[in-house]
Amino acid sequence: SWRAPFASASDSFTDKIWGTQPNPGWEPPKKLPVPPAIENGKMVAIDPRVIGGKKCYPLIISAVVPRPIAFVSTVSKDGQQNLAPFSYFTAMHDPPCVVICVNRAAHRNGGKKDTMANIDETKEFTVNVLSEWFLEQANHTCGNYDEDVDEMALSGLTKEPSLKVKPPRVKESAVHMECKLKHKYETKGYNGEDTATIVVGEIVMFHVNESVAKKTPSGNTYVGLEELQPISRLGGNTYGRSRECFDLARPDRDWQNR
Repeated sequence: SWRAPFASASDSFTDKIWGTQPNPGWEPPKKLPVPPAIENGKMVAIDPRVIGGKKCYPLIISAVVPRPIAFVSTVSKDGQQNLAPFSYFTAMHDPPCVVICVNRAAHRNGGKKDTMANIDETKEFTVNVLSEWFLEQANHTCGNYDEDVDEMALSGLTKEPSLKVKPPRVKESAVHMECKLKHKYETKGYNGEDTATIVVGEIVMFHVNESVAKKTPSGNTYVGLEELQPISRLGGNTYGRSRECFDLARPDRDWQNR
């Protein structure tokens, strides 16, 4: 485990966050107990084409959980700044990229959100990792505001200049990623209309606050979970904390020959 050399047994927060795996005595190919309600329950088949894409929304956001949150800062070609959180978000490492899905704006009759319009214009954005200590401010940026509203100023967050792109970073965040558009893919709904854009942004600069920056035994930088206090998105208006975690090693390749 990366964290083993760094975690302090006397740290009360560390003691609370790190637990044991659910079934430490398990060995393959033994079966693990399944909750009776799940084992005896019937599966409900739901055809998305029958219920329609819009009605899949509560199902998707409550089933695909927890989701990390990309706090995205953009600037239009005219200099109008925008800040918004997105939880259809993942990443890859070689080259380092983020992947964000930006849905169309229902309050604008299916038009593009400011974030997507700005990325289309400038091909640049920053992703700022969301932590507990500024969650309420971050949440305040996701209102259906007019195009000329500066959400960073509205929420009281602090702009930090970037080094390689024009959109600013969020100073309150402990990890920032400056990104340039690498690919984008338009998605169409069942009615043939555009419903979202999948954005792939290449990370051209990382910024990691020294208080969360750690080193693996081989000397690579990683981010300490206890210090980062990341927030995730669940269904509805529900958020999650990473308050009970455990390490679970990958199986050795030799298992296939046993």
